[in-house]
Amino acid sequence: MKDRAPGGRREGSLEAPTRHAVAWKSADFWNDGSLERELERVFEICHGCRRCFSLCNSFPVLFERIDQSVTGELASMPKAAYWEVVDHCYLCDMCYMSKCPYVPPHEWNVDFPHLMLRAKAVRFRAEGAGVRDRLLSSTDVVGRIAGIPVVNEIVNALNRSKTGRRILGGVLGVHPDARLPQYQATSFRKREAARRRPTITAVPTAGTTGKVALFTTCYGNRNEPGILADLVAVLEHNGIPVTLPAQERCCGMPKLELGDLAAVAELKEKNIPGLAALVATGHDILAPVPSCVLMFKRELPLLFPDDADVRTVADRIFDPFEYLMLRHAAGRLSTEFPASLGKVAYHVPCHLRVQNIGLKTRDVLAMVPGTTITAIERCSGHNGTYAVKSEYHEASMKIGRPVVQRVEAAAADHYASDCPMAGHQIAAGLGGAREPEHPIRLLRLAYGI
Repeated sequence: MKDRAPGGRREGSLEAPTRHAVAWKSADFWNDGSLERELERVFEICHGCRRCFSLCNSFPVLFERIDQSVTGELASMPKAAYWEVVDHCYLCDMCYMSKCPYVPPHEWNVDFPHLMLRAKAVRFRAEGAGVRDRLLSSTDVVGRIAGIPVVNEIVNALNRSKTGRRILGGVLGVHPDARLPQYQATSFRKREAARRRPTITAVPTAGTTGKVALFTTCYGNRNEPGILADLVAVLEHNGIPVTLPAQERCCGMPKLELGDLAAVAELKEKNIPGLAALVATGHDILAPVPSCVLMFKRELPLLFPDDADVRTVADRIFDPFEYLMLRHAAGRLSTEFPASLGKVAYHVPCHLRVQNIGLKTRDVLAMVPGTTITAIERCSGHNGTYAVKSEYHEASMKIGRPVVQRVEAAAADHYASDCPMAGHQIAAGLGGAREPEHPIRLLRLAYGI
């Protein structure tokens, strides 16, 4: 007998989920009354289902507030608690892609992440955001300032100092135990501009043009340029020439998580024309951070469904290991690996899982002789800026604890995540005894280059 949901309707659908465009340019999207009615409708469905209780903290908070209310039903839950649920959502999309049986084309048409986005956007338009949230979501601006040599030393020293972290906690609400990224005085883009590139002739294959435009991302460019250097080395080792866009700005994901859709639109206008022009000249686009790939591949097309250039970029942007597997399928990936990796505990980030491309990173690393991969498909708890905020840091560590336990149990020679920030979140859970290695670094080690 099939499970029944509130109202006695058949649960779930055998059809593949579909995603509707975000109607953020309609008047109804911004209407407070309409938003509240939709929150009530969806929360009532979630209350009757509770399948997502083990995902992010939004669902436990929702269910606890309902259960603690006077009647134990949504109708008696304080309206202020609605915003607690919204604040704990970091738009990972895992509930939509992996858990919820009521997503479209089901008649109940539940899209919990995009409802949370709508709520964040309505609140942002009405109230704006505090200094901390504006600062944490302005990743490219902060990176440029923190990259100034003298400022760079001060920022990094402040991040490492207990006194400095107490100041950040008191002034900005950044948790003193949260890991903050180090900033590099010389960005990857500057380093790459000075590097002499080898002459490589692109070889197209089915699904790839064989030449790559690398969107470096704020994080890769300013925080961990070594990831980009490793990626370029692997691509060139496989006969793939690499270029950089003439300019780039933040992909917009941090502003999306804040609900600042006007800023997302502005960043889109900065990035998309140049990337679309690169596609027109025969380039594929790669980015090393899953959230950035997801932003261009999924989120921008849903926000700007009528923008042809957005669709062009979405069709030609790839996760690095997705791209390498496409090259392998065409017989164009080197599988000569002088070095073994041994045991690898590999964390699969949420923003990679929801791209529905399969475990390409695992598949590439598994080609290395003498290598075994333990894939861990759970949330690390980092989730953009969520883990660094004082009020959410403990919840983030709780969410990531099962991942940390799996890494410990694997007793692996290496542990890695495609999301560098998730990797550092795992390192924090491990007590800092061992540092993560990005999968592209492991592949470079296996190639011996």
